[in-house]
Amino acid sequence: VETHPRLAREIVRRGHAIENHSYAHRHHFSLMGPNQLRNEIMRAQNVISDVTGQSPVYFRAPAGLRSPLLDPVLQSLNLQLVSWTRRGFDTVATDPGKVLKKLERNLSAGDILLLHDGNPASCANGKPVVLDVLPKLLGTLQTMSLHAVSLRNAA
Repeated sequence: VETHPRLAREIVRRGHAIENHSYAHRHHFSLMGPNQLRNEIMRAQNVISDVTGQSPVYFRAPAGLRSPLLDPVLQSLNLQLVSWTRRGFDTVATDPGKVLKKLERNLSAGDILLLHDGNPASCANGKPVVLDVLPKLLGTLQTMSLHAVSLRNAA
């Protein structure tokens, strides 16, 4: 958001939400103390709010890893913790078919799917895996009469 503010504003303008995933996505996030957690989350919260005019209401921990120290910090910041119910490992898997299969297996209403637009693995043709997976996944949702919605619209 800080690096691409125009893009962030356009995302929000088109009706999407940008939620909090920490400022720097540190690998040791789950090992941080309460003050470090608060600073990391607040820094992201402030940048997102300042750039987009919308304050995040959801938080997802980097790599989904968290400690018991996180809950009180999120509560004090009025953020709700969310995670995914299924992931395709699209940052490491180079076969779009395998990524899609993991996401589609037993897919049902209410699932939260994890896909990445940053640091994606690449297919053999050099294209990010997610670009091959997403159209097919959206087709599957349509076939199943399911609809992709934002967290805010799902609540």
